[in-house]
This record gives sequence, structure tokens and C-alpha cells, in this order.
Amino acid sequence: MGKRLLLIMAMYCLAVAGYAQRNSTFCDLKGAVFVVPDRSQATYRVFVEKSEAFADLSVYKAPNLLFADRGGLWYFSTTRAQAAFTVAFVAEKALADFSIYYIENESFAGCR
Repeated sequence: MGKRLLLIMAMYCLAVAGYAQRNSTFCDLKGAVFVVPDRSQATYRVFVEKSEAFADLSVYKAPNLLFADRGGLWYFSTTRAQAAFTVAFVAEKALADFSIYYIENESFAGCR
């Protein structure tokens, strides 16, 4: 019984650590992003929320790559070679790595 409990606790700790690492990863995403149609070719699969309250990350579409210099500020590039990462938009939240909501004010960009 003791070994089983220890194993369950170890698995839980690994799951929590994995979530924290993924969370910090997408919170720091900034710079040029290229949208790919096939989710298997994307660095991240993203779901676009209709409400900011349910989004993991608030994204501001930067008008220029120079302005996309902190987490949540994305410049959508038309050139894949210029992009720091790629995303594919998915229709179901369960298939996404994280969810975003587009905001109009760059001050509020990033994770909550």
C-alpha cells in the first residue's frame, strides 16, 4: 500500500510540474508568429476564446515586429523564416495547447 501511494504522489508531482513548465512557456511567447494550416506542423496548437475570462493568454497583434518584445505581443508574419514560432488554430479547446483572446490594448497582453 505504501509503494502505491508513493507512486501516485510522484505521478501527481510530475503532472503539476509539467503544467507549470507549459504554462510559463506560452506566457513568454513573443515576436513573429507564422500561422500554419496543419496542426502537426505547428509549434503550438491554439484555441481562440470568445471571452477574455476563459483565455490562458491575452494576445495583442503588434503592427510591427519591433513592438512584439514581451510576452503576449505577437506580430503575425507572412514569412515562415522570420517567425520565432508557428501556430495552428484548432476548433476545439480540448485539442489546443493553450487558448488566447485578442485584446485591443497592448498594456494588458500576457498571462493573468
